[in-house]
Amino acid sequence: MLKGIDPRMPAALLDVLMRMGHGDEIAVVDANFPSHSTAADTVTGQVIELPGFTAPEAIALVTSLMPLDAFVPEGAFWMQRDGAGDVPDEVHSEALKVMMAEMPDGGAVGSLERQKFYKRARQGFAVLRTTEPRPFGCFILRKGVIF
Repeated sequence: MLKGIDPRMPAALLDVLMRMGHGDEIAVVDANFPSHSTAADTVTGQVIELPGFTAPEAIALVTSLMPLDAFVPEGAFWMQRDGAGDVPDEVHSEALKVMMAEMPDGGAVGSLERQKFYKRARQGFAVLRTTEPRPFGCFILRKGVIF
């Protein structure tokens, strides 16, 4: 056990968060997401499993240690439901509350159409798979800096 770190934090996730640098991105995805095929193209090639976590719970766990980036127009993204555009579903609204509470001043959260989300996730650092059952419950978090 370590002080100040949630005991549910798996070692693999802690390792990835520590190796990420400013501007690196991690995809936090739902149970339906093609996590292994997407992760194969990421920097680490890793899928980190986080069973028993919803996407908002996983985002809260990650952002308890990792700062979000406010030096870009959007320091995080959510996946749009097909045909719904920028209208968030319940899972997005829950996660947006968590992300905005952790977003530094001047930072924002954007949304991405599903195919654009897949492409961006493949260019990320790693994929964190939750057991989130709600469709389109997928997010990308961009690592910021600590001053």
